[in-house]
Amino acid sequence: MTRAQFRDELVALPPSEWSAYLTFHSGLPGPRANLTLLDAAGDVMAYELALELARSDDEYLACCGVVALGRLSLEGHDVLGLITARCSDERWRVREGCAIAVQRIGDADPALARGIVHSWVASDDPLVVRAAIAAICEPRLLVSTEMRTCALAACSLATEHLLATPADRRRAPSVRTLRQALAYCWSVAVAAAPEDGLPLFLALPVADPDVAWLVRENRTKKRLAAYL
Repeated sequence: MTRAQFRDELVALPPSEWSAYLTFHSGLPGPRANLTLLDAAGDVMAYELALELARSDDEYLACCGVVALGRLSLEGHDVLGLITARCSDERWRVREGCAIAVQRIGDADPALARGIVHSWVASDDPLVVRAAIAAICEPRLLVSTEMRTCALAACSLATEHLLATPADRRRAPSVRTLRQALAYCWSVAVAAAPEDGLPLFLALPVADPDVAWLVRENRTKKRLAAYL
């Protein structure tokens, strides 16, 4: 089914039936969740239901709720605190939902999205930092100088966060998740703004083993290969 078809079916349902519908069509358990349905739910989910689902114990339902919060924030609802809290969720799909929510904000209000990224990347929590770079390092958002500059700055600050993490904490799951995000986000940011990004990327301190690893990983990405 298409996104529009899922939207039509969802809006025809009472709120009490949404959870069962989303779960039935989620594609889980399985190798891939239904992202088309996720987008459709984010388009039309009501405020009260989004709050409920964003706090759900079910991973897919929580992801749908968080994604909808991105749109709802643009409609004037005070939901950024809840999106930020979900950035630290132990479930990776929910964390990814936070990045998608900010990307939705960025489609309509780039300045607001940049403000969120600047706030998140300054967090002490590596998972919130990770959400910042995952949100901004989306090619469709990097169409203006301001957004490209934001992406490069976020990657630089996130790398500084990693470097400032003591060696005995580097193997913590949250820090490893941040490192994994840096292993591809740099390539997205640099490919969008190579003139400014390449000097920053090539100056990364590869004497640090974790930075050396993320530099190697980014160098394998096709989007960056042409510039190297």
